[in-house]
Order: sequence, then C-alpha cells, then structure tokens
Amino acid sequence: MKKLINAPDDVVLDALQGVQAAYPDRVRVNYEPRYVVRADAPVSGKVGLVSGGGSGHEPMHGGFVGPGMLDAACPGEVFTSPTPDQMQAATQAVSGGAGVLHIVKNYTGDVMNFDMAADLTRADGVEVESVVTNDDVAVEDSLYTAGRRGVGITVILEKICGGAAEDRRSLQEVAELGRRVNANGRSMGMALTPCITPGSGQPSFELADDEVEIGIGIHGEPGRFREKIGPASQIAERLLTPIVEDLPFSSGDRVLAFVNGMGGTPEIELYVLYNEVGKLLHERGVQIERNLIGSYITSLEMQGCSITLLKLDEEMTRYWDAPVNTPGLRWGV
Repeated sequence: MKKLINAPDDVVLDALQGVQAAYPDRVRVNYEPRYVVRADAPVSGKVGLVSGGGSGHEPMHGGFVGPGMLDAACPGEVFTSPTPDQMQAATQAVSGGAGVLHIVKNYTGDVMNFDMAADLTRADGVEVESVVTNDDVAVEDSLYTAGRRGVGITVILEKICGGAAEDRRSLQEVAELGRRVNANGRSMGMALTPCITPGSGQPSFELADDEVEIGIGIHGEPGRFREKIGPASQIAERLLTPIVEDLPFSSGDRVLAFVNGMGGTPEIELYVLYNEVGKLLHERGVQIERNLIGSYITSLEMQGCSITLLKLDEEMTRYWDAPVNTPGLRWGV
C-alpha cells in the first residue's frame, strides 16, 4: 500500500487541518467534536443544511460546505459514520432560527446517529427535519444498509436544497423539495479496481485484471455481478439500463445526468462515458438539460464510475442553476 499520509490513524485529522488551511475564507473546522461549518454560520433566518458520513468520499461532504450548498458537514473516520455528538454540535452551530435540515445517506450508522442527534437538538428547541437518500438501484439491502444505499443523488440534493435554503424557503419547503429530488433520482456504480483503506492496508475485494465489478457501493462493497471488461459503451449500457427502467424514465423526460468518478478515474474516461450515456438517452427520447462530470463522491483511490439521473422540474432546475461557492463545487459567483 502506498498513500500520501503521515499515519493511518491521523488521516482524517490531518485532512481537516488541510481544509482549514486551504479555505479559511469559506469554512471553519471545529475539532472537538469534528465538523466543518461555513465561515459565516449561523445565517440568521435561513434554514441550515447539515450532512455527513464517513471520510474517504471527498469532496463529499466537507467540500460542499459554503453558500448555496451545505452549512455544515460531519466527517467520521474513513468509511465510518460520524457520531451523534458531532451531528448535534454541527446542527446547533448552523441554527439561525429557521430550523435545520439533515441530509442523510441511507446507511445504518448514519441514519441511527442522525436520528439521535435530531432528537437531542429538538430537545434544545431547534426544529429539525431529515431527508434520507436511497437512490442506488444496485441492491435492496447491503452490508451497510437496510434498503437501498444513498449515493450520487446526495450531491445533487445538497446543491438543490442549498439553493432553496439561500432563497429563504421554509424548513418544510426545503425538506419536501429534497424528498422530491430523492424520489426522482436513480444511480448505479461500477469498479475497475477495489480501494484500500489506510487502516486495513488490504483491497476491499479481489478483482482480476480483465474483470469489472458492476453495482459497487461507495465503501468498496462488491457489486451485483462481475464480468469481463468491455468498451465504455457496454459499461454505460450496463449501468444506465437498470437506472432508466427503475423509476422509470421515459421519452420526453428532462434530466440532469451526473457521471461521477470514484477517485482514481481520469476525466478523459468520464467524458467518454458521458458521451455514451448521451447516446443511450437520446435513443430513449430522454433529454439531458443539465450535467455534472467529475469526481464528487469517491471511494478513496478506486478506479470506476457511477451514473446518476435526476428527472428535473422547473424548481429543481432553478435551484441547481443558483450560485454556489464551496471548495468542491462553484459557479455563478
């Protein structure tokens, strides 16, 4: 195992210190308990948005803290849920009087700990709502979840709800918008290689040089099936067909297409894949109105990709286009 780290046990702390050093104008890092918060938090009269999860998926979530997206993010250890005290402290830090929305990926530890934090914070008089993402069509249950996993739609939901919160929409309106985004989004991922966590030093699964894993999770979980590697057109079809058929997406739909790298995938390959996704959707009469291409929800150094489609409406599109200024996503400012 070769990694640019000091010591496995210090990876998250060292990375948080790097975030603080790189973006002091945009975020503050609290170290006990650990969370990343926008520099001007709390913003009076604005719904606060808090998300979080295990580290190793950067830039999600700490890279999405800032105007137009999250108000705070709680980082756990690598691939390990953050704790309720982190979530409670982050919620209190962003409470500006309009309530706080928790955006939670559907992993057992995340859901349980965010629920505990919400109860504790409500006892302090802060109104809290939660939206759980579960967009992964690859599995119904997995090592980390009961039900589908929350993956790529989480990034899109954080951006759209972030725009609505900046527009001073109410907590109930922002939460309902988030649930609508989740209900209209589907994702699926694949891997060319496993990943290696700093603590274990071992691959998350074994994969032959000529094989790919279809339907992987963002914690290095093995997928739905394994097959010999084929061209990008075949990979796009393997991922896109279950996504399109699950909602289902149909002719005339307008979508946001998100082609995401898993951490070790060159952008040139993501653009090759995006081109194939566009061809397949055109054949089905589905129109891409917005896109996002790059590595935004990763699995350490895993080579691979995921595809996420969101069926858009006018409100979602407006808040997707709204200005955002975070370390990991920035436009319109």
